Amino acid sequence: MSSADSTCYTVVFETAAEYPSTSDLRSALQKGSDEVKIDTLRKIIISTINGNPQARPYLLKLLGPTLMMPIIQYVLTSKNKHLKKLLHFYWEVCPKYDENGKLKQEMILVVNAIRNDLQHPNEYIRGATLRFLTKISKDAELLEPLIPTCRSCLEHRHSYVRKNAVFALYSIHREFENLVPDAAELMTAFLAAETDSACKRNAFVFLAHAAIDKAVDYILSVGETIGGLDELLQMSIIEVIRQDCKNESAHRSRYIRGIFELLNASSHAVKYEAATTLTTLTQNPAAVKAAASCFINLVIKESDNNVKLIVLDRLETLRAKHDHVLDGLIMDVLQVLSHNTDIEVRRKALGIVLSMTSSRNVEEVVLFLKKQLQRTQESDTEKSPEYRQLLIQSIHVTAIKFSEVAASVVHALMDFLGDSNNPSALDVVSFVREVVEKFPHLRGAITQKLIGTLTEIKSGKVFRGVLWIIGEYTESVEDIQSGMREIRKVLGEIPILASEQRLLDEANGVVDAEGGEDKEKEKVAASRPKVNADGTYVTETAYSSSANARLEAVKAAAKPPLRTLLLGGDFFTGSVLAASLTKLVLRFTAASKDSAASNILRAEAMLIMTSIIRVGQSKFVTVPIDEDSNERVMNCIQTLSELSNDKAVHEAFLDDTKSAYSKMLTAQEKRAAEKKEAESTKKVVVQVDDLLSFRQFSKKTADDAIDYDEDVSKATGASEVQEDFMSNLSRISQLTGFSDPIYAEALVKMHGFDIMLDVLLVNQTPNTLQNLCLDFATLGDLKIVERPSVYTIAPHGFQSIKATIKVSSTETGVIFGSILWEGPNMGESCVILNDIHIDIMDYIKPAYCNEAQFRSMWTEFEWENRVNVNSSLSDPREYLQHVMKVTNMSCLTPEGATSGDCDFLSANMYARSLFGEDALANLSVERTEQGTITGHVRIRSKTQGIALSLGDRITMGES
Repeated sequence: MSSADSTCYTVVFETAAEYPSTSDLRSALQKGSDEVKIDTLRKIIISTINGNPQARPYLLKLLGPTLMMPIIQYVLTSKNKHLKKLLHFYWEVCPKYDENGKLKQEMILVVNAIRNDLQHPNEYIRGATLRFLTKISKDAELLEPLIPTCRSCLEHRHSYVRKNAVFALYSIHREFENLVPDAAELMTAFLAAETDSACKRNAFVFLAHAAIDKAVDYILSVGETIGGLDELLQMSIIEVIRQDCKNESAHRSRYIRGIFELLNASSHAVKYEAATTLTTLTQNPAAVKAAASCFINLVIKESDNNVKLIVLDRLETLRAKHDHVLDGLIMDVLQVLSHNTDIEVRRKALGIVLSMTSSRNVEEVVLFLKKQLQRTQESDTEKSPEYRQLLIQSIHVTAIKFSEVAASVVHALMDFLGDSNNPSALDVVSFVREVVEKFPHLRGAITQKLIGTLTEIKSGKVFRGVLWIIGEYTESVEDIQSGMREIRKVLGEIPILASEQRLLDEANGVVDAEGGEDKEKEKVAASRPKVNADGTYVTETAYSSSANARLEAVKAAAKPPLRTLLLGGDFFTGSVLAASLTKLVLRFTAASKDSAASNILRAEAMLIMTSIIRVGQSKFVTVPIDEDSNERVMNCIQTLSELSNDKAVHEAFLDDTKSAYSKMLTAQEKRAAEKKEAESTKKVVVQVDDLLSFRQFSKKTADDAIDYDEDVSKATGASEVQEDFMSNLSRISQLTGFSDPIYAEALVKMHGFDIMLDVLLVNQTPNTLQNLCLDFATLGDLKIVERPSVYTIAPHGFQSIKATIKVSSTETGVIFGSILWEGPNMGESCVILNDIHIDIMDYIKPAYCNEAQFRSMWTEFEWENRVNVNSSLSDPREYLQHVMKVTNMSCLTPEGATSGDCDFLSANMYARSLFGEDALANLSVERTEQGTITGHVRIRSKTQGIALSLGDRITMGES
């Protein structure tokens, strides 16, 4: 038996305690009780598996015949079942052949003992022994005398013995067909007489291997009763049908009828395999629909969410191949939303629904989604807000794609503007904003509805979006006046500062009126000294403490929502309000001929803006107004105070912002279309000058069959295309110097989540290096799989060593190590290896997310790495391309926003690792007078490793 075919055994941990000698082991086997023999035999088995003669010289004796005869004499005759099981392990791993490759004489006694166990009256011992024969199925000399006894076990009264006898003969026939020459006839007769389901399944698998034509005859014989067979036998039948149909089969139509029967099986696994196989047998629309219905039924009834996701993936693949055939099942797919609570399952199901939606069924889909949206308000489960947001996004996509439902949807969604779940309300704002831009005939009704919902809104972000829409798209005089009235309601009494001061004065007046004895008590209490943190003494007056308390009480009093936001320091919303008021006034002035009403509206708007600035500089706000907001509000006041027919001002407020938003929507649609086109464009797998396969000439009557043998060969790398020589050279790392006794270099290859190290060692000395050990260690989330082995290298000889390292996260890892060996006179020597730095760029791929997702992750991620930029490049856009190249990140900022001649550039970037880690980056740079680029790059991620690693890449790229 060649080394390539030798069995791979498990390595079992062995304690470092002193191991007993051979004589002690022999004595324990000879005189010990069954418990002692069990412990001794276990030690022998572990040492045989882990045998390392260089490390433990005494193991040479254990691996020889020294202990085999004591085991045969004192253990083989025992009736203890535990010992018998351990003996099976020992016969499996012990050396059975001598130096000349011939079977050892002692094994004749072993074969005789195995034959006796195969004839034992206890069915457990018979069955366990038959299972043992499958482990030594490569040893023909051992098995040949046991064949008659195995065949006799096929007629045993107990099914446990019969089913193991079938698999034992199957394992033997798979290796040596000559030992069971009549396997097909034997299994055919066995199947005809057998009643036990497990035995029939094993026999059918054996028959399919020995003679697939007879297995096909059996399938045809069971005919219409295939649905009542055992689950395992049904799975085996499906496998045989799949194998037989790889070639042109005359029984395809009968197979299809049988598979249709299995679609109604009780087992979910059988249903899944039957539906998958059916799509490979035929492309008939009825069969495709039946398979899809089976998949949908599985998703609804299966309890495991992982299985649901796998089945949904299969359903999506089926839908992509058979476009519009499954559109009639869209309502069945929607039922998945009602029968599942897992958000990932719902997200994937909604993705399939959106791809199946057409103008014929869009109204039913939207109606169902609206009902689901209503249910999320009634339920208080933990996932309800996230599911509500998902539904709103789905309705958004559907309404934009099919304009006929936009009007019925938009008003229903605007009821969620006051939702306590901020992301859901923001999605509604985003949807409404896109609808009013794309469907002008809906603008009047939508803006009226928005104006009416202002009092229900609680979030500053939602207020900003709604105010922008009202300012941009409210056009009629009546709607503008109505909008101003509602804005006054959500602001409360104007001026804000004067009304807040009056409330404070009234609170002070009530306290002053109380007077008398209480005030005297306050003064007495106030005379107590207070010790500061630095140890000094101060006297705190009751007036100051009570005044602060009253101020806080005034701040905490119930107020209208927009006023509450302004007093809380949200002056960005205040600046958006000022811009919206300016737009409303400009539009009102242009549309109305009533100059008095126009002046009143302008004065009211200016009063509100002035009030925002005044209160922002007072003690009533939590945070003072910032410079940017102050400047924006002042610009709006100046615009209204100098109101004229200045064309530039009108364009800036009434046209530019709307056109900017329109351009942004156009850029998003263009990017989505490019992405869809890239996904739909099929890659050229076969070049015009490639050798043609005969399969190309066959008529395509079904989907591509699933060839598991081909999949296994691909998974094991047997069919991989070898890398070219120059590519391998670029991945070689030198580990030692040319003057070291041992020269070492490593070829570093990335295979998914594994790092393969192919290390070449060259003995540069005239001496033999014994017990050489290459020992690796790692830093970061890297894990060494194999333990080091020991080698001997001849003078000026070579040795190739392979090592596998598992990667668990995107973090810059370092591999270091040393080489230890024994030279002349058993002197120990050591060489320290150079470090190998793992490039994380192999695990990071460019990705895309929308603005809302980016902002959400930016807020959520806690690790930030700020990298200062000082580059000699002169063009900010050129530096952006450089950063994208060295970090493998994609730019989320639209191309239109980064175009043009400007000395300043700000852009967002995003990437995702193979491990599902998200990496965000914000680039903010400017060009100096000297022509260089300065600024910074802020990188955020959920884990520290990826943020630091990307920062290092940017720093190294500049040097």
